[in-house]
Amino acid sequence: MPDAVPASRPATLTVALGAAVGTGARALVGLALPMGDGGWPWPTLAVNLLGSFALGAVFGRADRGRGPTWSRGPGVTTGVLGSFTTFSALAVETGRLVPSIALGYAAASLAGGLLAAALGWRTGRGRP
Repeated sequence: MPDAVPASRPATLTVALGAAVGTGARALVGLALPMGDGGWPWPTLAVNLLGSFALGAVFGRADRGRGPTWSRGPGVTTGVLGSFTTFSALAVETGRLVPSIALGYAAASLAGGLLAAALGWRTGRGRP
């Protein structure tokens, strides 16, 4: 099996710094949109939809040749947006919901995430 490509120090640093920004932003969303007891997990849905839109926009801009450079790309995509969005919280919260609500939440997260990414990509390409 081939060896993995080693990460460069600048890319590793930008990912770490981006992760600090993304995690802090996710915490602020959690404070702004508190989740009620047994209710719909609004904070997680919000960060995942916003993160999907932002990731689509980054790749839409990159498709036009206007995206982040290689040294900044991992910091934005993996660092900021990877730590801002959360699949693990989605999975845990879905498991805690009543089954009928859990199905709607999972469907809203998946469909909404795909739609948000598509809209972000179009926006990044310059076609809102």
